[in-house]
Amino acid sequence: MDTKELLSKVRKIEIKTRRLSDHIFSGEYHTSFKGRGMTFSEVRQYQFGDDVRAIDWNVTARYNEPFVKVFEEERELTMILMVDVSGSESFGTKNQFKKDIVIEIAATMAFSATQNNDKIGLILFSDRVELYIPPKKGKSHVLRIIRELIEFKPQSNRTDISQALKFLSGTQKKRAIVFLISDFMADDYERTLKIAGKKHDVTGVRVYDIREEKMPDIGIVNMTDAETGETILVNTGSKSVRLQYEKYYQDRVQYFKETFSRCGSGAVSTRVDESYVTKLLGYFKSRS
Repeated sequence: MDTKELLSKVRKIEIKTRRLSDHIFSGEYHTSFKGRGMTFSEVRQYQFGDDVRAIDWNVTARYNEPFVKVFEEERELTMILMVDVSGSESFGTKNQFKKDIVIEIAATMAFSATQNNDKIGLILFSDRVELYIPPKKGKSHVLRIIRELIEFKPQSNRTDISQALKFLSGTQKKRAIVFLISDFMADDYERTLKIAGKKHDVTGVRVYDIREEKMPDIGIVNMTDAETGETILVNTGSKSVRLQYEKYYQDRVQYFKETFSRCGSGAVSTRVDESYVTKLLGYFKSRS
């Protein structure tokens, strides 16, 4: 992809996702993810309806009329976007790859965070951490994150969610809001998720395609595993083969749901051809 094409793609994603974050997500995000507490801001004259417990008696005595203390939320939060860049993310059957939706969701979350003056960091992972961008504030930083999401070429096509969570726990010492975005076609990450979830506010966002749920009956075909590169001849006309595939898929979906629930972390699933806006807003409202 040349520079002009890349900038054009970044701009299109910025326009779409920034509009969503400006008008929909930033308020819900602010409400769902609170700051660390309240801090003193100023004093002002007492108004009818103010809580009398907020009266500043020293200032009141000095001016011989009631003044109250005003507090504001101590924000300064950090968001970490953990994005799966393994081979399975390049699958799609409804005019979009899973990767396209993953990029949009990550960009929308990043703009929502920057609207609230929060820091944003990025972890791209396969079966290893492929790229780490430390948390920073600002639009230019968000645009850099989007460019990496679009252009980055991973060294590996495999997936290891546990390795990414270990890296998160090792590098992010302060509490962060973490969005782990993947198709979650993996297992054996419960222990590391539990450790990360004790320190951070973790939400798993599962992005999937309708054709992944069931194998269609289309006869004998060559199928290539996007993560291993292995190609095998599969008889999709066999009912037992289709049922075996469906069980493999559903076992991983169930593991995702149960693991995030047991670890006390949030979880939301969105299909490529569905509105991720509706799904995420519903999730934010349920948190609030």
